[in-house]
Amino acid sequence: MELERDASAPDLTPIVELLRSRDRFLLTGHVRPDGDCLGAECALFHVLAALGKKVAIVNPDPLSERYAFLLEMAPYSHWRADQPRGGTERFDVACVLDVATLDRTGPIAAQIREDRATTCVFDHHQPVAGPGFHFSYIDSKASATGVLIYRVAKALGIALPKAALEGVFISLTTDTGWFKYSNTDREAFHVAGELVAAGVDPSEIYNKLFQRFSPQYPPGIGIALRGMRYAAGGKIAICVIRPSELEAAGAELHETDDVLDILRSVAAVDVVLLFRELASGRVKISARSKGAVDVHALLHQFGGGGHRRAAGADIAGTLEAVTQRVVAAAVATVEGRPAS
Repeated sequence: MELERDASAPDLTPIVELLRSRDRFLLTGHVRPDGDCLGAECALFHVLAALGKKVAIVNPDPLSERYAFLLEMAPYSHWRADQPRGGTERFDVACVLDVATLDRTGPIAAQIREDRATTCVFDHHQPVAGPGFHFSYIDSKASATGVLIYRVAKALGIALPKAALEGVFISLTTDTGWFKYSNTDREAFHVAGELVAAGVDPSEIYNKLFQRFSPQYPPGIGIALRGMRYAAGGKIAICVIRPSELEAAGAELHETDDVLDILRSVAAVDVVLLFRELASGRVKISARSKGAVDVHALLHQFGGGGHRRAAGADIAGTLEAVTQRVVAAAVATVEGRPAS
């Protein structure tokens, strides 16, 4: 049974015409690409390959260990500062996935601008102000960017190979928290059902995504939780992660979703804020909400964004200063007063 098309969804016609008419494509995404970004890239790579196009996937950062298995499904690469053009070849179209801000592609943004390439974005986050793209397929109602690529494949009449189907499934399950987050909608289940019917094995994907962490991962969760605290009368849970503490304990914490879920499980907590110190003198923030607080709006004040219940930001500054500023803004939001 075909799912009835949402009349409010963006028109796919310009995107379909673009993909058919051009020959050389670069696929890229945001810094530290996650499952949604990588899964969508995998699917789009196979869509374009089926059209006979020349396609390269080059991300700002290499695959994390968790997603290394994706190299069996698509030819992922990453920006290499020691090579001409960062290791990229000439391209006609740059497709940016899972982020609608070109600068979030790191050093690749400068290459795209230098080549004066046609740009096309596929994203499901709330749109942010800034320089636009030549073509865009943005639907903030979609549960994952991979779902958008699945729509594109159907519009083109392309039967996706198993690797691409698994890419869509990885995109969908990682961004919906295995169908437990509020962005899980009817289309998400419908697409998942079609993918399983086409041969995707959910247990195999789950094993690859969630049951291959290192022995150092549980101690990493323990260190992260050890220093957590509450604010705003217990409505905000705050966690600060310092790489030096992880290193001293021989622990690692490449993924923080489990920490976020544990803190969000506390009954009184409305908002979870996780701060992670980066080596570049910046701080990565992950925010989650049960719904009463719009964390997209909260982090948009600091140049970040995402969804109402899940958002992120990458802010320059010391861990202490950034934490103080963002927590103050969050407390003001929760208490319904202007931030000082």
